[in-house]
Amino acid sequence: MKILISADMEGATGVTWPADVLPGTPQWERCRSMFTSDVNAAALGFLDGGADEVLVNEAHWSMRNLLLEHMDERVQMLTGKHKSLSMVEGIQHGDVDAVAFVGYHTGAGTEGVLAHTYLANSITGVWLNGVRASEGLLNAHVAAEYGVPVVLVTGDDLTCVDAEGYAPDARKVAVKDYVSRYAAVCRTPARTAADIRAAATTACALAGRREPVTGSAFTVELEFDAEHLAAAATVVPGVAASGERRVAYTSATMYEGIRTFKAVTTIVSAAVEEQYG
Repeated sequence: MKILISADMEGATGVTWPADVLPGTPQWERCRSMFTSDVNAAALGFLDGGADEVLVNEAHWSMRNLLLEHMDERVQMLTGKHKSLSMVEGIQHGDVDAVAFVGYHTGAGTEGVLAHTYLANSITGVWLNGVRASEGLLNAHVAAEYGVPVVLVTGDDLTCVDAEGYAPDARKVAVKDYVSRYAAVCRTPARTAADIRAAATTACALAGRREPVTGSAFTVELEFDAEHLAAAATVVPGVAASGERRVAYTSATMYEGIRTFKAVTTIVSAAVEEQYG
């Protein structure tokens, strides 16, 4: 049994505001250990439950945040940027039996601690086939295309609610409770590590490749906080204006859909100007 852990940071234990997740800040340095604790706890739980292999894919910002030296020796970690499937890189090789979303968060334009979708502020909303989409929803559709079930989701309490929409059978662990975008009631790392490990252990029972979900087209619509960002996004082939500060595109597969999404966000982030956005 091989488990892939897609590890994001905004939904980690103790994280509540931007400096906690911005590489190079003192707060980020402090929160890295709690992020690592969450991920390692999930890995230990999966190993307790019978997994033979756990691969952690770093999915936050620089994708160089986790402290490898603090991970269990049986864990392998994929770290660094420029990966074909970004947050769920590794799922496409046919050897993953389940995926876990650890440290996830809610989507742009919704309530939740550090809520966003890929870009911290520039994207104000994302819809997949008309449904408001978080990173979890987008990545779950990619996983389904490869026949891989989502078996564990951790983050704030609203992230767990969001996950009910795309992975109803998955185990969910709330490591903090939403108060505002930059405030939460947080549990201690010792408690969250125990909760995550226990949930991951039982989540192993849900692992096992499924019939790939194929045959449906995916329409993705994005809304930005400035008109020039929408215009910049239309540089990507197939992406067209769909409304005020909005663009949309349709892909035959979610593999293509998430790669186009990555291209759009890369171009848009380069078009953001300091202060004025």
